[in-house]
Amino acid sequence: MKEFKHFINGQYVSSASGKTFDNRSPVDNSLIGTIHEAGREEVDAAVQAAKAALKGPWSKLTQVERTQLLNKVAERINARFDEFLEAECLDTGKPRSMAAQIDIPRGAANFKAFTETVANLPTEGFRMDTPDGKGAMNFGHRTPKGVIAVIAPWNLPLLLMTWKVGPALACGNTVVVKPSEETPMTTTLLGEVMNECGVPPGVFNVVHGFGPDSAGEFLTTHPDVNAITFTGETRTGEAIMKAAAVGLRNISLECGGKNPALVFADCDLEKAVEGTMRSAFVNCGQVCLGTERVYVERPIFAQFVARMKEEVAKLKLGRPEDSEANFGPLVSLEHRAKVKYYYDLAVEEGATVEIGGGIPDMGEALNAGAWIEPTIWTGLADDARVIREEIFGPCCHIRPFDDEEEVIALANDTDYGLAAAIWTENTSRAIRVAEHMEAGIVWVNSWFLRDLRTSFGGAKQSGIGREGGIHGMEFYTEMKNICIKL
Repeated sequence: MKEFKHFINGQYVSSASGKTFDNRSPVDNSLIGTIHEAGREEVDAAVQAAKAALKGPWSKLTQVERTQLLNKVAERINARFDEFLEAECLDTGKPRSMAAQIDIPRGAANFKAFTETVANLPTEGFRMDTPDGKGAMNFGHRTPKGVIAVIAPWNLPLLLMTWKVGPALACGNTVVVKPSEETPMTTTLLGEVMNECGVPPGVFNVVHGFGPDSAGEFLTTHPDVNAITFTGETRTGEAIMKAAAVGLRNISLECGGKNPALVFADCDLEKAVEGTMRSAFVNCGQVCLGTERVYVERPIFAQFVARMKEEVAKLKLGRPEDSEANFGPLVSLEHRAKVKYYYDLAVEEGATVEIGGGIPDMGEALNAGAWIEPTIWTGLADDARVIREEIFGPCCHIRPFDDEEEVIALANDTDYGLAAAIWTENTSRAIRVAEHMEAGIVWVNSWFLRDLRTSFGGAKQSGIGREGGIHGMEFYTEMKNICIKL
């Protein structure tokens, strides 16, 4: 039985209230352990520890010294790779092969990537004329923003948490992290690593709990939090934005998506099928950048649907440790109930279920887990709820189109604007269509190909602000102008 406590000021602490909740395996619903739920007392202690560290030894380190510490953190995560891998797979149920290739390596790499970015972070300098003819010099100087509240999601727990913690700490801030209540393990374990590497107490803090009337609300409304960064659903992002308005705290929100793929008849069909399969079904469809709407040019529509069905039929469901499994359960029974609701709604709305659509029989040992079938639909109207609303499960709807203008309009006909994928061998068309996509990131003949120096974020209801490279550093620092009269 595991116990997940808060990590505050370099120590693991219990909740004063004694309140805990279960952490259950999505694979078979077995009890992994208990998680302490933070009240206002624990959240305040974490924020005050972060505030004190901001003014204490952390602020006295040089950039080189801070970089050396954070690079040690990355190295230590890799040294304890198997522990982080086991924790991530226990929490999420995802195949070990996926977590070993993506979640843990990228989670560690985020520290080194952003220390390198900070080392090359530009400011600005200008000379100006003055009436006395002697002039003045202006130069920009960056300072840490302060105490950063990090609200992290459950689909890629370590990777997306360090995606925020890495740049925040590299810029000299301190953090209070609230991981998802579904996936507390790797964030909690990271506290040990911070201590092992000599990161000063209070620089990295963790509080566990839920959103309303729990750790999430107490953290985002705390007056000593200087900025809030969040990844998750749009509705929660709206609540955080309202909380941040009190005190005019800065926010960075990466929210929901209903991402399209545009498959033209001149595409490399096998590459388009392979890429769309990954974008719709990797991590059981629980990826913010995943594809739920697929538009295929009519001459290859039937062939594309047939190939997708063939590939879905090959997916092997199984435990994380099953080396042949490439498809795990959803994160929880609660989330499965949501996804299954949309599966049933699709049928009510007139969809043709090409494959899947139900809950698989995994046998007596696993049937209590959060398993669901990968699913493809055709035949839905463009105004169907299944087409309009984010599902966040292993499913997609495939629809034919006839010309470029039509598919651009269909792809952009959504409240969201996170990502899009275009499949065509016509370079002029690829650029032309990409420029018309109302999305923060557009892939051409690829998916989930990320250069960490580039901007990442959403348009419309998919978020506010940009992360990655110098774009994220704008959020984690305050730029002041220093003017010197000559």
